[in-house]
Amino acid sequence: MKLLAIAITAAMSSLSTSSALATPSNLELKYFTARGAAETSRIILALADEKYTDTRYEITPGTMTAPEFLKEKESGALDANMARAPLLIADGQPIGQSKAIERFLAKKFGFMGESDIASAQIDCIAEHCRDIKDGQMKKGFSMFNRDKTDEEKAAAQKEWFETDMPAMLGKLQKAVQITSEKDGYAVGGKNTYADVAIFSLLGDCTMQSDQEGTLKAAEECSLLLAISDRIAKDSNVSKWIEERPESMF
Repeated sequence: MKLLAIAITAAMSSLSTSSALATPSNLELKYFTARGAAETSRIILALADEKYTDTRYEITPGTMTAPEFLKEKESGALDANMARAPLLIADGQPIGQSKAIERFLAKKFGFMGESDIASAQIDCIAEHCRDIKDGQMKKGFSMFNRDKTDEEKAAAQKEWFETDMPAMLGKLQKAVQITSEKDGYAVGGKNTYADVAIFSLLGDCTMQSDQEGTLKAAEECSLLLAISDRIAKDSNVSKWIEERPESMF
């Protein structure tokens, strides 16, 4: 009987610990008054219907400086991310690097699959999406690039959306077809971080011209478009998109 009581106590302790781990953290996400590198994390939080403190450093028009960000940087408050943003504060602990933040939130709210293999596949697809975004940045037609003329930017943009991006999206579609078990889902048949990454790539471009070019580039990728469209229509995500603060980028 004594051994049974010990076993029951241990089991109850284990359940109590699991319950504590499952309790939502106090979360604060720090970034600029922009979508940028924090928006995928915000979409994950919206999909999870999770409340958090959305701290935004106001960007001074015409100067592209953010006084409150500079104050925090100088104070050491952003040291965990090498004096950069975004930074997530979870239960008082800082987490830097946008992708690490995304993975932390995805795991916390059940969007990293139900097995180690599924988790790795989800991570893989998210990295494929990052490769495509990086490819676009390397083309150098961003509004922030001062090394190219307007004519050079226009040529690079045309080549990206008409040639390079369609080819990369075609490869991504083939990869997702292997892991998808249900139409509209990237891995298995439930919401995952991979779905959000695809939505962030295809359905939530920061510039309207990029959005139009992206949809044109993806027109042969029906599975990717179905995933993006499903996330966009999620009630929590659509509410966030409708109500989120307006920003330049």
